[in-house]
Amino acid sequence: MQSDMKDEQIDVISKLLKSMSHPIRLKILCLLQEQEMSVGDLREQVKTTNANVSQHLNILRSQGIIDFRKDANFIYNRITDQRILELIQKMRHLFCPESP
Repeated sequence: MQSDMKDEQIDVISKLLKSMSHPIRLKILCLLQEQEMSVGDLREQVKTTNANVSQHLNILRSQGIIDFRKDANFIYNRITDQRILELIQKMRHLFCPESP
């Protein structure tokens, strides 16, 4: 059986999944699937420091998964890739059947 994916596509997907696989980053993505959130809001939800949240957000930004906007003194983060939203919803459906 031959794979439909090319090696370059496999490399891109592998890097993407690796960047999502850290528990804090995955939790951030789960939180961002419903709405954009500030660094402070994310910090409260994932129960870590601003510096740690910022470090994880930078990794997600570097992969093109999320983006941000500035509003006065706040930075709001959001998922920019619809495929990531679909992937998170599918994972929730497959692994968390009690979730809506």
